[in-house]
Amino acid sequence: MNNKILIWSITAALAGFLFGFDTVVISGADKKLQALWGSSDAFHGSVVMAMALWGTVFGALFGGIPTNRLGRKTTLIWIGLFYFISAVGSALVNDPYTFAFFRFLGGVGVGASTIAAPAYVSEISPAKDRGRLVALYQFNIVLGILIAFLSNYLLRNVGENAWRWMIGVEAFPAIIYTVLVFTVPKSPRWLISKGRNEEAKQVLEIINPEGDAEALMQEIKIESESHTSGENIFMKKYRFPLMLAFLIAMFNQFSGINAFLYYAPRIFEEAGLGESTALLSSIGIGVTNLIFTLFGVFLIDRLGRKVLMYIGSIGYIISLGLVSMAFFLDWEGMAVPIFLFMFIASHAIGQGAIIWVYISEIFPNHLRASGQSFGTSTHWILAAIIPSLVPVLFSTIGAGVVFMIFAIMMVFQLLFVIFMMVETKGISLEELSKKLIRDEK
Repeated sequence: MNNKILIWSITAALAGFLFGFDTVVISGADKKLQALWGSSDAFHGSVVMAMALWGTVFGALFGGIPTNRLGRKTTLIWIGLFYFISAVGSALVNDPYTFAFFRFLGGVGVGASTIAAPAYVSEISPAKDRGRLVALYQFNIVLGILIAFLSNYLLRNVGENAWRWMIGVEAFPAIIYTVLVFTVPKSPRWLISKGRNEEAKQVLEIINPEGDAEALMQEIKIESESHTSGENIFMKKYRFPLMLAFLIAMFNQFSGINAFLYYAPRIFEEAGLGESTALLSSIGIGVTNLIFTLFGVFLIDRLGRKVLMYIGSIGYIISLGLVSMAFFLDWEGMAVPIFLFMFIASHAIGQGAIIWVYISEIFPNHLRASGQSFGTSTHWILAAIIPSLVPVLFSTIGAGVVFMIFAIMMVFQLLFVIFMMVETKGISLEELSKKLIRDEK
């Protein structure tokens, strides 16, 4: 693999580290903030905890606009600045409303990064390595999650304002990431879409020094010119990739993954563990997530996307079913943490490794950002709704019923993988575009 492609991919994928850190760092401050501001379960879940996710929805809905107009690289720079402002602002506030505003800004960065970073990496990657290079984004997400859990644990006893340190420490990786993004080139496929062919050729010659940059440029141009101007992802011929993006994003959230990551310490306490043990168990979740994501990154271009989704779906069904039984039957001790480790492993090797890769592959070059915006918006709207309901659902219908619903939804995901999902392994973006559009005709 070209070392420069690897370095550029890792740099862009560091947006995922900030995504993971920002998503989970709030879990350490969850109960402290609710007690500090005397919030009800409904207000705490839907405003204090979920506002970052609503920002993510906004970023996902509208992030395709700067990704298309300003370019992938410029959008990634702005994303880093949003993370920095959010971290500093959230750490300094004294009321839930201003806190929610700054968390919203961080969420905008998260949502936009799920479009710009995978799009950038997919567009600079050769087909044979595209899966694992784009999956570096997910690897960075889970690395950020692990570091956030670890950071929360280490900062838990720094005093009355421990929550400020937990949340504000994100400013340091945010500014480092922003500086690093300045060192990567612009996406060659985006440059070609803007008629900047000479710049695109220079990047393509660096990406593939032994190949024919001119021939690849022609292939990209032909794919672009085969579509009429003014097209959008909702046209009939793009219905199939649109359905694939919608379903894979929907099932990702109906696994309960974000609900679990946001409330991991609370869920462990519901299962009978003490507060300190719950935080430690959360670190174990982060380690498990990281290890099995590495397996996913290693296998995605070897076994393919569908095989990993088979493995993940079956693992989801088993682990979520066991978690549900543990709550129904009042199993005490480490049963629930062990089953939830199984759940995280299933997610990491399946949906976790696949979702951002898959959504970045299935749309044609000229509609990639718009298609990703649709898929990621579906993902994040559900990611905002489902976690915001967790405190209320746990106190009304109970954790056992909640996890059983998630398990049933994963049965439907398995059926989606069997009957609808198309394998994308090793196929160029231009060839894949032709295949998926032709399938709909």
